Amino acid sequence: MTDLIDQKQAALAAIDASTSIDALEEQRVAALGKKGWVNLALKTLGQMSPEERKQAAPAIQAVRGEVASAIDAKKAELEAAALEAQLASETIDLTLPAPDQPKGSIHPVSQVMDELAEIFADLGFSVATGPEIEDDWHNFTALNMDESHPARAMHDTFYFPDKAADGAASSSEAVGQQKRMLLRTHTSPVQIRSMKDEGAPVRLIAPGRVYRSDSDATHTPMFHQVEGLVVDEDIHLGHLKWTLETFFKAFFEREDIVLRLRPSYFPFTEPSVEVDVGYSNEGAGKEGGRRVVGGHGDAPGHDWMELGGSGMVNRRVLEFAGIDADKYQGFAFGLGIDRIAMLKYGMNDLRAFFDGDPRWLNHYGFSPYDQPTLSAGVGVRP
Repeated sequence: MTDLIDQKQAALAAIDASTSIDALEEQRVAALGKKGWVNLALKTLGQMSPEERKQAAPAIQAVRGEVASAIDAKKAELEAAALEAQLASETIDLTLPAPDQPKGSIHPVSQVMDELAEIFADLGFSVATGPEIEDDWHNFTALNMDESHPARAMHDTFYFPDKAADGAASSSEAVGQQKRMLLRTHTSPVQIRSMKDEGAPVRLIAPGRVYRSDSDATHTPMFHQVEGLVVDEDIHLGHLKWTLETFFKAFFEREDIVLRLRPSYFPFTEPSVEVDVGYSNEGAGKEGGRRVVGGHGDAPGHDWMELGGSGMVNRRVLEFAGIDADKYQGFAFGLGIDRIAMLKYGMNDLRAFFDGDPRWLNHYGFSPYDQPTLSAGVGVRP
């Protein structure tokens, strides 16, 4: 036992003299480790008689506890000293701005949707939404698109398996009442649903995702569209042209916007017109330059570019929606949100909108703090 006490005194002195956590760890291993002198002393208990073991075991355990307590106390002392030294050597100026943190950006499509809503809200339009999975009736039939219309073809539209109509009494009856479901090809069904729910008069825009089987540099299977609808008494094409001119002037932030309404055909409008806008090609070279909206399309260095379709709402569409076509009439228009975003902000490939490349978003994205307003400008860039 005399040797054990001597070892304890030497260990306590070495622990007290330790000047670092590493040195203290060496003392812990030497005393309490698997091959430490305390464990070796415990192993000798097996060689003792019961009476000797009864006297020696408590003494060895007491030494072990005393050494462990000394190590814990010294460790706390060294850690506190290290913290004090660190606090003394490091300073921070709380008046300095915080370091930059990684932050996200607003996707150009989301930004342009906010710009659309801001401009049309100022014109008295509300924003309407609807389901992206539509039925055949709302997507085609109610819009005066009969069974033979090309847009109903499988290669142009994403269909779901046919769904039996509710209330079919038998399997044969269900076959005759199948309800075709599809991913909507335009946001026009939102107009039908809004007219059926709210009646007339109505003034709304319907932005959202739409789906068609098409993919190249200027087309993607999923894209974004905004459609507008005004139904009231005594509405005519002059109201349509003024609305679109006012919108494009605010959106492109130019007063020299010139529109050309060109006769066309759509089953849901009559008469129907394509909307062309004058533009110029700036910086033409190997990359083809950039199209800049503004100016008269027939002016030197300018041309016309189609931006969307529009027209007076077909009376059959009004009747499908439950509107009195003898009392009310209206106009509708449709624009590609991705396309007008490309024109305004100089993007040249529609597919990049949906690649999810953070480098593209860092370049073309918008700060979440720069919300578009008519007073501050709808085209605010970071």
